[in-house]
Amino acid sequence: MTESYYETMYILRPDIPEEEVESHLTKYSDILVEAGAKILDNQMRGKRRLAYQIDKHKEGIYVQLSHNGDGQHVGILEKSMRLSEDVIRYLTVKQNGPLPTPKSSKDESENQEEQEKNTKSEKIEQEKKTESAEDK
Repeated sequence: MTESYYETMYILRPDIPEEEVESHLTKYSDILVEAGAKILDNQMRGKRRLAYQIDKHKEGIYVQLSHNGDGQHVGILEKSMRLSEDVIRYLTVKQNGPLPTPKSSKDESENQEEQEKNTKSEKIEQEKKTESAEDK
């Protein structure tokens, strides 16, 4: 059985500082939680070139927000984005399918890579020990 959820993609002005971008991420997540929605995933996609100029901006900071609720929360979220001068475009789409799984943070992925490197180096050492034991 597939479940439905909402994805809101919004574009922030490219000239706002990174701290302000983080405050927007939390601001819109809090608005959804107050409206009774559940946040499934919140990802900053980074600064990218726009397909066409919007309000004299050639770039924008893309943010993807996946959320679940009764649908009433979408209007509340979009109204707050419409009133914000920092949001230059937004779009909410209802999705049908498996719920998105949150992406792991950089710290977790770095830890995974480090563990994989350690595992590989341990295997290489064991192979060397095995080869040296066979040579004797």
